Amino acid sequence: MRYAVALALTVLVAGGCGREPAAPGTSEAHAESRALLDGGDFDGVLADLAGESDADALYLMGRAWVGKAGGDARTLSGRLGPEEMQAQDLFQQALAARPDHAQAHLALAELLAPYALLSQEGKDETDAGPVVTVDRVLRAYGGAVQADPADTVAVNGLIDFALKAGRTREAAAGFRELTRRDRENPEVLIRFGDFLAGPGENPQEALGVYAQALIWRPDDQATHAKIADLHIDAALSHLELDQYVAVEAELREARKHVRGKDSSQARRLRDAERALTHASGRR
Repeated sequence: MRYAVALALTVLVAGGCGREPAAPGTSEAHAESRALLDGGDFDGVLADLAGESDADALYLMGRAWVGKAGGDARTLSGRLGPEEMQAQDLFQQALAARPDHAQAHLALAELLAPYALLSQEGKDETDAGPVVTVDRVLRAYGGAVQADPADTVAVNGLIDFALKAGRTREAAAGFRELTRRDRENPEVLIRFGDFLAGPGENPQEALGVYAQALIWRPDDQATHAKIADLHIDAALSHLELDQYVAVEAELREARKHVRGKDSSQARRLRDAERALTHASGRR
């Protein structure tokens, strides 16, 4: 199931490439209601939009119900509360009316995300309402990403949620899309490299991503240090297998990125060189 969702999400995210931006949303429609929402007058929003059935109105009413539930500070009770159920229903109605409503997709994902994490942790102890799954939230984030091919907020939300849920395949798909949308941002590349070097378990690709970051920020000492550490790690792995030529090649690359003789990387490099000399001398 996880592989199927990861594959579907990858296709969904990639499907955003080359799409035209979605039709204008709440920035133009129902401006007065939007102002009330921004001001925290949630009952005012609901009164102003009573009887409206277009996608933007439904989305704004859903946002108002989220606000009445406490917004970002709402208390989670295991399953969706009455206000949250109202919000979920309105967001779904908005999407039925306009499937490419990026804001409704994102709002639905953000509404359900904390409940999916609780469910995953086994903390949804009540029996009221259906369980919110991680896959459902990932699909909502994916819908938001696809609906707006220029936005990065939904992509970052997808990445953060996937990482919290331990879904590294989906996080990787999100990072790849984020680097496509914000390709000249070294911070994004460094975040992607850190992911690949850590939970993504792909240090070889991390090296390439860090190298791209250095194109935009060639004097970034922290990124040079990360590259050096990865090469030293690889060298030590080869050393355990008595692959001395590979060890020397990795240490040679590490030297290019070591900065300062007293740095952690410099000390690790010297230790690895001594270990190589000792190991190769025993043969």
